[in-house]
Amino acid sequence: MYALLLAIIYVAFISLGLPDSLAGAGWPVMHGDLGVPVSFAGILTTVIAVGTIVSSLLSDRLTRRFGAAMVTTVSVALTATALLGFSNSSTFWALCLWAVPYGLGAGAVDAALNNYVALHYSSRHMNWLHSFWGVGASISPFIMSYALSGGGHWTGGYRIVGIIQVVLTVLLIVSLPVWRKVHPPLLEHHEDAPPMSKPLSLAATLRLPGAPQILIAFFAYCALESTLILWSATYLVVDRGVAPATAAAFASFYLLGITAGRFLSGFIADRIGDRGMIRYGGLLVALGVVLIVLPLPTNAVALAGLVIAGFGSAPVYPAIIHSTPTNFGRENSQSVIGIQMASAYLGVTLMPMLFGALSGWLGLWLLPAYVGALVLLMLVMSEVVNRIVDRRALVDATA
Repeated sequence: MYALLLAIIYVAFISLGLPDSLAGAGWPVMHGDLGVPVSFAGILTTVIAVGTIVSSLLSDRLTRRFGAAMVTTVSVALTATALLGFSNSSTFWALCLWAVPYGLGAGAVDAALNNYVALHYSSRHMNWLHSFWGVGASISPFIMSYALSGGGHWTGGYRIVGIIQVVLTVLLIVSLPVWRKVHPPLLEHHEDAPPMSKPLSLAATLRLPGAPQILIAFFAYCALESTLILWSATYLVVDRGVAPATAAAFASFYLLGITAGRFLSGFIADRIGDRGMIRYGGLLVALGVVLIVLPLPTNAVALAGLVIAGFGSAPVYPAIIHSTPTNFGRENSQSVIGIQMASAYLGVTLMPMLFGALSGWLGLWLLPAYVGALVLLMLVMSEVVNRIVDRRALVDATA
């Protein structure tokens, strides 16, 4: 039963990543068919981000009331419905309408499933599961490409992924008894369950020692990752004179570095620990940034720096999530992870746009400094949390 549930969760993480790259892959065609400017992609992603933030903040209350299995199942069903809605949309505003349930479903399942894994599985599985998310995110552009080939339509890409999500929803419904048997829900008061308590409000969660600092650290990490994904190729072309095709390939290598790095991190995460993975990952990202900015006559070092930054980024997200029950208590982890997800979506939504505005004013040369500042902020805030947790443990030990 344990192995079966773990396999289901791995499939769920692949499914989580599948829709994330569809809009980016299809938008060059979609905006023309819908008769809207290229820039309207930002409106669509903002609507989705607002939905994910709202459902992430509600995840603690929902999960305590219905359990992680049910929240995951309903959220995937919402996502499937939204994707099939996308596949039948012929106007931009219809897409925005379907983006609401898509965002709500994506945020809730992300928070619930990450907390479930953090509570019940090792750091090794957390890294491998997020690597499988990368597999899903890497597959979806190929699905969109297949849908567009031979004169096809972008709606076909959404329809394929929507059908996959429907199949996953059925699988999750069938597997509900397995979740209850392997890890009984909190309401049953089994011995491994976190003690029951009322859902924490946003204000109460923010008053937990170290909570504001970990939110800033998570915000900074997600901001640097999304900024590099969006802007690294443009930086290499405009500021370093790299050929566009080469820059695009290495920008994709950053994502591949994250996916491969999480797979490799799974083999060492339990030995090094979450703190070590965050520290070493952040230092690797910093090394990659230094290599990117070095004024050398060859661009090979800068391109290698981007790949190294991808490997460094790999373990940070899983380690921050996995350390949450330890840092803030199992009874508080769902609330904290829900707000962490919200802070992540804020970072992903706002910080690449802020860099775009700053680069338009100062120039694209700013990218390494911008990312470097985010790395430093992440590392400093993470270490502050560690000191707070260690100080609390010392007080508890001497009490």
